[in-house]
Amino acid sequence: MSESLSLPEQKRRLRQAMRRARRALSRSERTRAGKRLARLGRRLILKNRHPRVALYFSHDSEIPTGALIQTLLEHGAEVYLPVLHPVYHNRLWFARYTPETPMVRNTYGIAEPDIRRAGRVPPWTLSQVCLPLVAFDEKGYRLGMGGGYYDRTFDRARPMPKRPRLTGLAYEFQRQAHIPREPWDVPLEAVVTDQQIRLFRPT
Repeated sequence: MSESLSLPEQKRRLRQAMRRARRALSRSERTRAGKRLARLGRRLILKNRHPRVALYFSHDSEIPTGALIQTLLEHGAEVYLPVLHPVYHNRLWFARYTPETPMVRNTYGIAEPDIRRAGRVPPWTLSQVCLPLVAFDEKGYRLGMGGGYYDRTFDRARPMPKRPRLTGLAYEFQRQAHIPREPWDVPLEAVVTDQQIRLFRPT
């Protein structure tokens, strides 16, 4: 990508290209990718004896996460989903999820636990947090949709008793050599795609 472009423009163009590539996949291709993601994701996440893992429901042609969520629940993991913070803009809460959890639609039309009926937990009590992304690079940096929800929630300047492992979920073709980044971007410790697991050294 041309270095002469401004950082926002680089990000905008990369988002457009990656979202077009995701949307070009057929339903059967997405389903197969989601199943492969579930096999690899289970291998990484269940290394923890009692995993408390945050996931998300895929949206806007993201790699399907339903098979991974179901697999983890079947293996006894505690699964949590993000909930948009009702007061602090661009931050997240996390709430326990089971197939019986009452759900509502947030402002983006994405299903999330009804916080009035599902107990929430602090982010630092989770062992692993799986994040959506538009693209990722060889150093573990991700390009999201631009809302900054995960970056603000897990800002390294914010004190936390313990930090969960941050793991991106993506199609393999979303990998880039370099992601345009800002000083506040929080790097990932791992990325699981439909083809492999990548681990990154903390920076």
